[in-house]
Amino acid sequence: MDFSYFTFSVFSFIFGVALCSVINLGIIFSLFLILLSGVLFFINKRDFSEEKSRLFIFIIFFLLFFGLGFLRCSISEQMLHKNLLEGYSSQKVLLQGVIVNEPDERENNTKITLEISKFNEIDLLSDYKIKVLVTVPQYPRYNYGNEIVVSGLLREPENFNTENGRSFDYINYLAKDNIFYTMYYPKTELISIGKGSIVKEKLFWVKNSFLQKIQETIPEPQSALLGGLLLGVKQSLGEKLQEDFRKVGLIHIIVLSGYNVTIIADFMMAIFMFLPRVFALSLGSLSIILFAIMVGGSATIIRASIMALLVVFARATGRTSDVTRALFLAAFIMVLHNPQIVVFDPSFQLSFVATLGLIILSPKISEYLTFIPKKFYLRESAVATVSTQIFVLPLLLYMMGELSLVAVVVNLLVLMFVPVTMFFGFLTGLISFVWVILALPFSYVTHFLLSYELMVVESFAKIPFASVRVSYFPFWLMMSIYIIFSLVFMFHHGQIKNKKEVNKLGE
Repeated sequence: MDFSYFTFSVFSFIFGVALCSVINLGIIFSLFLILLSGVLFFINKRDFSEEKSRLFIFIIFFLLFFGLGFLRCSISEQMLHKNLLEGYSSQKVLLQGVIVNEPDERENNTKITLEISKFNEIDLLSDYKIKVLVTVPQYPRYNYGNEIVVSGLLREPENFNTENGRSFDYINYLAKDNIFYTMYYPKTELISIGKGSIVKEKLFWVKNSFLQKIQETIPEPQSALLGGLLLGVKQSLGEKLQEDFRKVGLIHIIVLSGYNVTIIADFMMAIFMFLPRVFALSLGSLSIILFAIMVGGSATIIRASIMALLVVFARATGRTSDVTRALFLAAFIMVLHNPQIVVFDPSFQLSFVATLGLIILSPKISEYLTFIPKKFYLRESAVATVSTQIFVLPLLLYMMGELSLVAVVVNLLVLMFVPVTMFFGFLTGLISFVWVILALPFSYVTHFLLSYELMVVESFAKIPFASVRVSYFPFWLMMSIYIIFSLVFMFHHGQIKNKKEVNKLGE
């Protein structure tokens, strides 16, 4: 399939899912569009080889994949609406279930995701798992795989306004993960342990042990920052520091963005390069999958991990990896698995748009930043920062209403040191398992780098104009900007393609 057909098909599929998430016209409408595309295909089958039919082919592809996206979303919403606890909201209930995700520890409490197996001591026999988000005190501590009983008031989640006045659809944000209810500080009782996946349980144990070793050799808040860089654990940074990172446009490095995952994936592949090619690629791929599971499997992590695996596959088959194709394929796989992330998962939206901006704008931006030296990856960092900032800006203004005026400068000052910080931080934690004293030389280097990065963030966050708030940024304006971006990209891509064809004719 031609590259343009592939990307257009994936875009049409995602667009169908997005529109269905807002206005669901039902399965019949989806089937009508798919059937219509089939009819048009057979009517115009003879003209497919002619250039004039290219536009018609795009129309057929749009109807087909838009309809498939609509169909996938419609089926998913029907499954989500099969809620066995409906009607029990605002009532005191007794629930028994298993903690299916790693507990999310905050400054003052812990949030656990409980998959329900019993309701008021009655077994729930259903193909559709119901989850409840339970907020409990920090103590007693609960772990993944614990089976517990909770007794308290069952509530439906409510949407809320953020600090910048933006409305956040919290109901659908939780519903995308099959979470329909919340409970706040219920009575809890531990029933049993080890009810989860043994693989996830061991991976979480490794993760927490590694973090503990880091904390033994590196003090706070440096160790908290390292936990964010390596494993996406940002809660222990505290709300003040997290707000500073957000204000200076650097929050992406402590939530384990695609940038961090790419560094880690490359490092994992390098570890096994001494082995025969097949074993190296297999173990590298397995390591990437296990790492994604260990750090929680957020939308950003999954997208970056899928892209890394596609690169590994390209190396194994000897084919050149097309990064744009890999991005769209990763997005397609994720949306196919969970259609709700398109509209209701901000991390997926920001991750996809930022990566797309990096791919599309980097070559062009690089032409204007030739005055920046390549030494210490200065130009590479500058190009990546400017490209992603430009592309995510409309989405950030619409979602959060906050614009960081120092983001480019701060990213330039920090990003070039992130890979080496992660490398020495990893060695510190790893060697600490053998002997803490042996890890001290590496911990000193790591501490110095982390202190520098924190100093930059805190210094720029104190500047009065570090960020500004935009009170209103309409949806139509955001979409208009991205449509303009798309048209410019298609025009530029067409020019490059025409030049290549002219050069071939000249040869």
